[in-house]
Amino acid sequence: MTFALKFRIFVENKRIKNMKIGVIRKENATEVWSTCTMETFLEKVKKETKGKYISQLRERLPSLQGSEGRFIHLDKIPRVYPVAEFRRTKDGSWKFKQYNGIVLVEVNNLSGLAEAEFVKSKAALLPQTFAALVGSSGRSVKIWVRFSLPDGSLPDTEEQASLFHAQAYRVAVQCYQPLIPFPITLKEPSLKQSIRMTVDETPYHHPEAAAFCLEQPVALSDGTSFREQKLAEENPLVRMEPNYDSYHTLTVMYQAALRRALETMENWQRGDDLVPLLAPLAEECFKSGIPEEEAVYRTLRHFSYYKDETGLRATFHNVYAEMKGFGTRSSMTREQDTALRLEEFLKRRYEIRFNSMTDDLEYRERNSIRFSFMTLDKRARNSIAIQALKEGIQAWDRDIDRFLHSDYVPRYNPVEEYLYDLGEWDGRDRIRELADRVVCRHPHWRDLFYRWFLSMVAHWMGRDKQHGNATTPVLIGPQGYRKSTFCRILLPPELRFGYTDSLDFSSKRDAERYLGRFFLVNLDEFDQISVTQQAFLKHLLQKPSASIRKAYTSSILEVRRYASFIATSNHKDLLSDLSGNRRFICVEVTAPIDTNVSVNYSQLYAQAFHAVMHGERYWLDDTDEALLKESNEEFRQVSPLEHLLMSCFSIASPEAKDGEWLMAMDIFNHLQSKTREKLALGKLNHLGRLLKKWNVPNKRLGKGSLYYLKKVSDVEKV
Repeated sequence: MTFALKFRIFVENKRIKNMKIGVIRKENATEVWSTCTMETFLEKVKKETKGKYISQLRERLPSLQGSEGRFIHLDKIPRVYPVAEFRRTKDGSWKFKQYNGIVLVEVNNLSGLAEAEFVKSKAALLPQTFAALVGSSGRSVKIWVRFSLPDGSLPDTEEQASLFHAQAYRVAVQCYQPLIPFPITLKEPSLKQSIRMTVDETPYHHPEAAAFCLEQPVALSDGTSFREQKLAEENPLVRMEPNYDSYHTLTVMYQAALRRALETMENWQRGDDLVPLLAPLAEECFKSGIPEEEAVYRTLRHFSYYKDETGLRATFHNVYAEMKGFGTRSSMTREQDTALRLEEFLKRRYEIRFNSMTDDLEYRERNSIRFSFMTLDKRARNSIAIQALKEGIQAWDRDIDRFLHSDYVPRYNPVEEYLYDLGEWDGRDRIRELADRVVCRHPHWRDLFYRWFLSMVAHWMGRDKQHGNATTPVLIGPQGYRKSTFCRILLPPELRFGYTDSLDFSSKRDAERYLGRFFLVNLDEFDQISVTQQAFLKHLLQKPSASIRKAYTSSILEVRRYASFIATSNHKDLLSDLSGNRRFICVEVTAPIDTNVSVNYSQLYAQAFHAVMHGERYWLDDTDEALLKESNEEFRQVSPLEHLLMSCFSIASPEAKDGEWLMAMDIFNHLQSKTREKLALGKLNHLGRLLKKWNVPNKRLGKGSLYYLKKVSDVEKV
C-alpha cells in the first residue's frame, strides 16, 4: 500500500468519524437545530428519552392504521438529516454546508421487529452498508449506504451533490433490492431527506464501510440510459467493447468449439452438406459460453458458401433453447409467449436506443460490420418484422412498435454520453489556442471566447436552468476568411449533427424548437437580420428552456435548452440596439482563419468540462459586459436620424454656458427644418434614446425633460 493511498484512507476515515448529522426538534412551534456525530447519534438511539414518545407511537400505530387518526406527540419526535449538513440562516432558510455521501434506503410496511431484524441482517451482508436501524414505527428499516467519487472525495457544491445523490440513490436501490425479500420504498432522492428519531438497542454500524464509487454525473437521469443497459448485460462477453482482445478471445473459443464438433462427425470434409454439422456445432458453442448471435455470425463467416441463413439461425436457436431447458410445456398464454420471444429476439439481434435529442429511435445490428447507429425508419422496422417471422415469432407490426416505443428501449443523450467519455484533462489550455486561430485586434477576444465556450458546455450539462447562454460571438470579415468553417469545427464530429446555420425567424415556434434540438446555431449573415428580428433574437438568446407543442398534442412541453449561438457577417454596421449590445462579442477578422489544423476535441472539451465541474465562472460579469459595450460601439449601426442629429447638434457643457435647454420636440423641429425628408413623429422615441445614449445633460420639469445642446451652424460644419 502506497503512502498516498494510506493518507487518503486516513483522511477519509477521519472525515467519516467527524461526520455531522443534523437534528431538528420542535419546541412550542419553534424549530431547534442541532448537530451530532455518528457515534453520539448511535448512542442516543439505543435508549429512549424520558417522554417515551417512540414506544407510544409503536403501541398506538396498529390502532391508527387505516384511520384518519394521528399520533398527538408525533411532532415531538425529532427528525434526523444524515445525507448532508446544513446550517440555518438568519432569514430561516437552509444553507448547504457539506455532503456526507450517505444514501437512505428505506424498507417499510414490515410485520414487526422480527422482519426488521431480518432486513438488517441482509443489509449487513454488503460492505457498503454504513448503518442499518429499525425505524421509529418498529416496522421499517433505514439503511445508510456510503458513496464517494472514484478518488474517495465527495462533491463540494450543492448542485453537484444533488446530481451525485440522485444517481447514487438509483444505484443503491438496484444493489439492495435483489438482496432484500421486501420491496424498497422508492422516494425522490434529496439532500434534505430525513428520518424520525428512533430506538434500536442493537443498531448495525460499520464505521469502515466501503463506499460505492460513482463518477460525477453531468445531469439528472430521466430513465435507464443506453450505457446503463449495456453495462447491465449479464453475459460478460456481450459487455465487451469491440477491440482486439474480445475478438481474439471469441475466435479462440469458436475454433475450439468447431474442432470438438468436427470430432463427433465421421469423415466430414469441407464442402459436404453442412446441415448435419450445425446441431453439434451449436451445442459446443453453447457449452463454451459463446452468445447465440455471435455463434451464428461466426458460422456464417466460416462457411460463407452456405446460403441458407434462415435455416442455420433456426437450428442454432432451437439448440440454444433446448440447452437452456425451454423444451418443457409452457404455462404462458400465446400473447405472453410472443411478447417474451419478441423481446429476446430484439435484444439478441439488435441494439436499440431512443435519442432524446432528436426524438428518433436508432439501431444497429449486433455482430455486424456496421458499427454506427442508424435511424430506425419504417423500412428498417419492416426488415426487423420479417426477420422475426423467419425465426418463427408470430408478431405483428404493432407488437414491434409497442416494444420500440416503451421503457424497454433505453434513452440516449448524445452530448451527455460524449462528455462522460472524455477522460481527464491534461492541463493544456486548448480553448484559448482555438480562439487564437481567429486573427483580430480585439484585446480581450481570447478570454471572452473562453467564457462563452465554458457557458456552451455548461448548458449542455444542464448547469444553469434559470438563464440561457445569451452571449454570442460575431465574426466579421470579408468572404473567403473561413468564418463559417470555423463555426462548424467548434463541434466534434460526434456532435456535428447538432450544428445548423439555417435559423428561420419567420416561424417563432420552429426557432424555439431549435433551442432543444441543436447544440450550436450559426446566425450566418448576421447583418441581414432585421431590427424586428433582432428583438426576437434577444428574447431567444436569454430563454432558459424551449416551449414546444409536439404534433397531434395540445399540451405545451418545457424542454431542456442545449443551443448556444455564434454569428458571422461580412459587414461591420450590424448592431442596432442603443442599450449597449452586451450580448454580442463582435470581432473583426483581419486574416483568413486557420481551419486546417487538427483539433484534439477530447482534450478541448475535457478542459471545459473540468473547468465547469470545478466551479469556474462561465458567465460574463459586469467588467466583461462593460468591455463589450465599449468595443461593440465600432460595429453599431448609425441611423439616418442619428446622422442628422450629429450634424445639427453637439453636446454642450452647462458650466461653459455655450448651449441652450431644449425640449425633445424643439430638437425634433430643428432637425425637420434641416432636411427635405418628412420626419415621422414616431421618431421622437428613437430621438429620446439617442439623447440618453449621448449622455446629454438633462433635467426634468413639470412640462417634460429638457436637454442641454449646442446648435451647430452651417459655418461650423464647413
